[in-house]
Amino acid sequence: MTQLLFREDAYQSEASGTVLALTDRGGIVLDQTVFYPNSGGQTGDSGTMEFDGQTIEIATTVKGDSAQVVLVPAADSALPTIGAAVHQRLNWQARHRMMRMHTALHLLSVVIPLPVTGGQITPEKGRLDFDMPDAPENRDALAAQLNALVTAGHPVTESWITEAELDANPGLVKTMTVQPPRGSGRVRLVRIGDSGTQIDLQPCGGTHVRSTAEIGALRIGKIEKKGRQNRRVSLFLDDP
Repeated sequence: MTQLLFREDAYQSEASGTVLALTDRGGIVLDQTVFYPNSGGQTGDSGTMEFDGQTIEIATTVKGDSAQVVLVPAADSALPTIGAAVHQRLNWQARHRMMRMHTALHLLSVVIPLPVTGGQITPEKGRLDFDMPDAPENRDALAAQLNALVTAGHPVTESWITEAELDANPGLVKTMTVQPPRGSGRVRLVRIGDSGTQIDLQPCGGTHVRSTAEIGALRIGKIEKKGRQNRRVSLFLDDP
């Protein structure tokens, strides 16, 4: 099992590691990693890995078997040997943009309080699909509500509950198609706001910023019809 350093501190951008295994497809499994694997709609991290005096590119990160995290090198990269000491370094700009976007999508689910049927998070854009028969009447008003929550600087924190407690409170889960990570006996909750002014609380295994103010200005893109009662809302960070 890989120790998930990103779960302990989403802002840690580099770390040492030891190679535990190499997959049949040339993926690298470490004893600990700062790289977040593609899951919950969030794109897997990219970056670099150093070992034996050389540096290779990590193109993406995926989930493996038995709670492993697999770092996927770029094509034709040299591979470290099992037991080798390595140094891993995130593409921090891309990761931080996904942290900002992931928190922003939680806010989007607040200003559009409808069941979520899907979603995706990349450094370039984010989207949520909603069980929404009719398109919102005023997209500008939605954007204003969203950006007001951002500029308010609400804290973003986490806590843990047991899987049994989640089963007893199914309303915490907003997503209809993606379920929170299970299997360890407990589930991570991400809270926006404090106990006095809670804005949002839902299970989530992804990476987030510490405050909504860190997100920056947001822009709502297209609202597309994706089925009889399904509409896709795209969201952009309003900076390069």
